[in-house]
Amino acid sequence: MSATGLLLFATAYLAVVILPGPAVTALVARVLARGLGGAPAFIAGCAAGSLLWFAVAAAGLAALAASFAPLFQAVRYAGAAYLLYLAWKLWRSATQPIKAAPQPDGAGRLFLAGLSINLGNPKAVVFFLALLPSVVDMAGLTLTGALELALVIAAIVVAVFAGYAQAASRAQRFFTSPRALRLAKRGSAVAMAGAATSIAAR
Repeated sequence: MSATGLLLFATAYLAVVILPGPAVTALVARVLARGLGGAPAFIAGCAAGSLLWFAVAAAGLAALAASFAPLFQAVRYAGAAYLLYLAWKLWRSATQPIKAAPQPDGAGRLFLAGLSINLGNPKAVVFFLALLPSVVDMAGLTLTGALELALVIAAIVVAVFAGYAQAASRAQRFFTSPRALRLAKRGSAVAMAGAATSIAAR
């Protein structure tokens, strides 16, 4: 692809990703409550979800994807259910210094949580299946062009989500007293439950 085409796509996609949605809310809530541990796996899952939607669009499978709507509905509800489970664990977890907090959620499960949230994210569906063709000439897309776009997608998702995670990690330093830690965890649990509700309701 031309540099102009890549820049146009990157600008359009960045504008979509940078707007906080359920995935960002879940990530920030978890970092505030548990620190950065597990954040890379969650972010990788979100990036993988975006790349899967791009692959569907690039392969011209939008109509086929529409026929699998019930499957994506199930994925969306699974992601929402897992966020509710994490919210429940945060609410019930013991209050202790964040750096000493255990990380009971495995990287694999956090990756799948990020993946399922992004696969069931209506914003991602609309962008890749409806808006992408207006930004990129899908009919003339070459393998090299597709790889370039995939790299841009992964870079934007990782950069934006890592930025949110780092901002939440800095804010986390304000929670030093046991009471502040308890409020932070419970506030994060409520935010995560809200993100789950938002995903399930769309």
